[in-house]
Amino acid sequence: MSTLPNNFLGLEPKWSSYGKARFAVMPIPYDSAASFCPGARFGPSAIITASQHVEWFDEELEVECHRAGIATLDPIEVNLAGPEAMHKDLFKRARRVVRDGKFLFGLGGDHSISSALVRAVKIKHKRLSVLQIDAHDDLRDTFLGSPYAHACVMRRIADLGVPFVPVGIRSVSPEGHRYMKSAGIEPITARRCYMDDDWVDQVLETLTDTVYVTIDIDGFDPAYAPGTGTPEAGGLDWFQVTGLLRLVAAEKKIVGADIVEVMPIGGQVVTESLAARLVYKLMCYVETRA
Repeated sequence: MSTLPNNFLGLEPKWSSYGKARFAVMPIPYDSAASFCPGARFGPSAIITASQHVEWFDEELEVECHRAGIATLDPIEVNLAGPEAMHKDLFKRARRVVRDGKFLFGLGGDHSISSALVRAVKIKHKRLSVLQIDAHDDLRDTFLGSPYAHACVMRRIADLGVPFVPVGIRSVSPEGHRYMKSAGIEPITARRCYMDDDWVDQVLETLTDTVYVTIDIDGFDPAYAPGTGTPEAGGLDWFQVTGLLRLVAAEKKIVGADIVEVMPIGGQVVTESLAARLVYKLMCYVETRA
């Protein structure tokens, strides 16, 4: 009985060697900056395992994008000195991947990881903007005594001078509300995504030509992705998210991405399977820009 290689999609070496790969998947099993239910540290390995059951042929685009090459990196070692130390370690490793010319795709872990990845990508892409798919604003300056908690990640990205567009928002802190008002940021709430038809146009008009995508799995409604530490009712569905990503990939240049906050639930694989398929789907959009 044959066994698949333990990498994203279970690819054989000719499609998964780092030297020739366009995409580099970075597992980041870290959730020490989370505040509610821990368990996102198990997300990366669960997503990789689930990906080995994803078809390589994309039925929407009618392509096999694994041929571009998808290397799976060794999981980053967790720095127990605290969130700031972890941020520094992650930035250094991500910077090397970006310098090698790879499309960096982070697998979290909690959402705190994203600011380090964005920081690394911004060194190469100066006019970067971020598309944030998320249930929460994540705009606190500090949370639980740290500026690097998962509830602060978009504030740290803003500190980098990177504009961002929040989509799917339906849980806003008073501090986040004040910050968005003062900064002139208009979040695309989940309610608006269901009620209006022009929200995608606003996303496209606000983003710069070069985009990093950060996807908190709780941006989806818990009916589609129950395995997360901070679920919020009233979220997005598969076709809203993938439809948006396809349009952004077609009209902008997506140069990096992550998917975070997947917390596996025993006895089912719904959330990690959605996440795995979404990672590959976004890779296909990036590869074809269709």
